[in-house]
Amino acid sequence: MRRELPALLHLRHPPEAPLGMGSVDARLNERLEDGYAVLRVIRAAGADGRDGYRFRGWCGDLSVTCAPGPTRLTAPAVGLGNLTQRGLYPSEILRGIQHWSGNQGELASWINSVRARHGDALRLIVWDDTGYELPWEAFWVPSDEEHGLPGGLLGALLVLTRWTTVHDGSQGPPRPTGECHGSVLAYLHRDMVDDSHVFAPYLHRTHPEMTAFLGALDATDRKDPTGLVYMGCHGTYGDAVMSLTLADRTWAEYNGETMEVLGRDRSLVCLNACHSGRFVNNFGQGENALRGFAELFLRKGAGGCIVTAGEVGDLEARVLIQRLVREVAGRPDLPVPETLRAFRAGAVRDFGSLAAIPTTRNDDGHVDAVGQKRVMRLLYAFTFQYYGHPLTTLRLVTEKGHSAWGEGS
Repeated sequence: MRRELPALLHLRHPPEAPLGMGSVDARLNERLEDGYAVLRVIRAAGADGRDGYRFRGWCGDLSVTCAPGPTRLTAPAVGLGNLTQRGLYPSEILRGIQHWSGNQGELASWINSVRARHGDALRLIVWDDTGYELPWEAFWVPSDEEHGLPGGLLGALLVLTRWTTVHDGSQGPPRPTGECHGSVLAYLHRDMVDDSHVFAPYLHRTHPEMTAFLGALDATDRKDPTGLVYMGCHGTYGDAVMSLTLADRTWAEYNGETMEVLGRDRSLVCLNACHSGRFVNNFGQGENALRGFAELFLRKGAGGCIVTAGEVGDLEARVLIQRLVREVAGRPDLPVPETLRAFRAGAVRDFGSLAAIPTTRNDDGHVDAVGQKRVMRLLYAFTFQYYGHPLTTLRLVTEKGHSAWGEGS
């Protein structure tokens, strides 16, 4: 008799055929703990053969199912990977996300139904295996006056975590991690040494060279656990897995590392690097599977991953992620996704009314640089994504061996 995993999703196979991507048999689980919802998104070709997606969401007896259609295509213009100093106007990206969201009326209605039922206790897991970089954190939810629900950007309204199929044989949903507890193990490129200030209150080991960092990530002879593995470096992205890099090391080179510390301690991983949250479909190496650094570190044993959906080279974006990590580390009793939600909600408050998106140009015909900077600052907060279980927490220990709140480690 097969033993069921103690996951937040009670494993009960639905009667329908499993939803999967290619050969991936990712059987979904219909019975959730109260207050949890899953949105499963997979690739599917539309009637005209164009690349698109279909999705199914469920939360108790509240469900939604949408087949591929003319408004569920790849949508490359709304991905936050477009948010660069040389790319589209930030206001046009935000307006594009608003338009894309407005075409998903069935999904928005389901989201408001589960919000009305569970309120702030709702935890939404978006399991997206499309690789289309759909900006779920910035999905525009309409208000629901009947139930007194405000509208806004999804990742600021409720606790949202992402998931991807992890190619470790289980291919299941995120399992409970509990508390990521211990010291900080970090690699910092010379351009990002300022990130070390975030870890000053905590026991930390910082490496300026990748070889030493990877060696420490394998050193299970150390008795003290590692709560956070942090990388502050440059990253690259392209159409093939060979184009994915962190600190000049390729995806395949990291894939060849064992990273024993992650498997032992279930550490939280934070990748402060451009494009660290982006995926490619690895057709070039003979498999129909999404590969990226989030999937890689989760497969190696990480208790969760914080990654970025695009560039973080802008000084303001780097300051933002330093602030985010400081807030995550400073609130050890609050699940990481809840801190992220509060972080995004703060960015929305700083921006002001979402009904007043700046135009690209002023009346004099010049680009509204101030307005575009405001929108970019808002969207930067939504580029930070979390992959993992909704209840994962982080408790770092101080130099004296105590937790952030002075309790024994």
